[in-house]
Amino acid sequence: MRQSKFFMPTLKETPADAVAKSHQLMLRGGYIRQVTAGVYAYLPLAYRVLNKAQKIMEEEMAKINVPECLMPALLPASLWEESGRLKKYGPEMFRLNDRHDRPSLLGPTHEETFTQLIAKNLKSYKQMPISLYQIQTKYRDENRPRFGLLRGREFIMLDAYSFAATREQLDEQFDDEKQAFENVFKRCGVTVRPVIADSGTMGGKDSTEFQAPAAIGEDTIAVNETGTYAANLEMAQSVDDFKQAPEAAKDLEKVATPDCDSIEKLAKFLKVPATRIVKSILYIADDQKVLVLIRGDKQINEAKLAHVIDADDIHEVATSDLEAITGSAKGGVGPIKADYADRIIADNTVKNLYNVVVGAGETDYQFKNANLDRDFKVDEFADIRVANEGELDPVDHLPLQFTTSIEVGHIFKLGTYYTKTMGADFLDQNGKTQPVIMGSYGIGVSRMLSAIVEQHLTEHGIAWPKEISPFDIQLVQMKMNDDAQTALAEKLESSLSAKYDVLYDDRKERPGVKFNDADLVGAPVRITIGRKASDGIVEVKRPTDEKAQEIAVNDLDAWIAKELG
Repeated sequence: MRQSKFFMPTLKETPADAVAKSHQLMLRGGYIRQVTAGVYAYLPLAYRVLNKAQKIMEEEMAKINVPECLMPALLPASLWEESGRLKKYGPEMFRLNDRHDRPSLLGPTHEETFTQLIAKNLKSYKQMPISLYQIQTKYRDENRPRFGLLRGREFIMLDAYSFAATREQLDEQFDDEKQAFENVFKRCGVTVRPVIADSGTMGGKDSTEFQAPAAIGEDTIAVNETGTYAANLEMAQSVDDFKQAPEAAKDLEKVATPDCDSIEKLAKFLKVPATRIVKSILYIADDQKVLVLIRGDKQINEAKLAHVIDADDIHEVATSDLEAITGSAKGGVGPIKADYADRIIADNTVKNLYNVVVGAGETDYQFKNANLDRDFKVDEFADIRVANEGELDPVDHLPLQFTTSIEVGHIFKLGTYYTKTMGADFLDQNGKTQPVIMGSYGIGVSRMLSAIVEQHLTEHGIAWPKEISPFDIQLVQMKMNDDAQTALAEKLESSLSAKYDVLYDDRKERPGVKFNDADLVGAPVRITIGRKASDGIVEVKRPTDEKAQEIAVNDLDAWIAKELG
């Protein structure tokens, strides 16, 4: 490819509104251009990278016998009404009506579409296990699209779906997809950590995220130093090493605590540690009132809580509504005689506490010396607290370290979450009707480009991993009016193009411009044809090298073969 004919509109200055390094470099290098907020055009450089990444994905999916297909992006809203997700997905969904006023949507994901396909075409256990995948554009109306391709309203995604007759088949499919995804990330040159994750609006219980550590990452993951434990902060667990010595139960005592609407104020007023206080927070979960208890020094993790409650909608009761429901303003809510609550759920930190302080169910009053089972009851205990950095992980009891990262993939064991609702049934070996067991697997293809750039920055540009670099080799000719340089450059272009993707910079530009642009292209091998061309000498340079090195043209093939494998 001749660079004089290649569309690569570079920028000299970094755009002021681009915060992420990947966003800055892809704008400066002419990889992408914004069309509107959160929507980008992929120019030739980016499109070449995307195509190479997608080819790797196709190869890895073929290895586990998963065929590719393509579903529509424009979907009937009735599909999502059937699954129950139309309301749950919220304002991030692009909705529209056609000329007949029939509601439709632009697909943010395709569980419903694939489930409907299977419901109509798969009827026997003999047809399973089977999986399908597509690489397609998705649409999500992000409230604050930012960081270029990392948080967009239109993006490219690989989404795969597996269908099984038994849990054992699902487990095998899940493991196959996980290995295929790990192979994809490795070949694309992105370092990832598989971490325990929250399923969110996807449904199901078991899920794993693939997180790419990066300074600009929007997610926080908790890991130990050996890598034996890794989890998204939403799902991270830690060991609670606090132990209260057993005490004889004391008489319950009601005390006035004016203006103590926080744990800090209450602890200071009563002159007790926060570990001696149990705070009570009221949530609405669908149509239920759920009172949640946790030790005073800890915070509730609402993602974990949502898993325990298993409700479509969960939110803390507004302060303005609290007194009407509980009889107390904020700070006075407590578990004793909390008849208004349909359920009482407590964090595990509430176990084995003695003579604690709890809200008295009256504004500005607390009970001292409250004891579990004697004074208040709990319907269920669970881990619903936020893990803190430095606490010990639950596997090897090593300190948790927090790091920012970019989610580039997510895999789920959905089970029968969709198939039961949407009637995707089959006949088992005994002729009995059963719901198909499902899995869902996704890679953010365009987002992965940003993650790779974030992890492969150089001082002046990008060092693309060799399998997805837009070009394998860039030839840079210093003087276009030098006949010896032109002859050698054209000879190399012809011979190397038979094996490699070659970009030949044949522009009549100053050397500084050419080298700056070459840094932004980031090819694994740069060959500079300069003043020693007539002597059969060129310069070679990797993106991470500080300086170029001279090499004889006769030795060039061997050097390139070693570099590019």
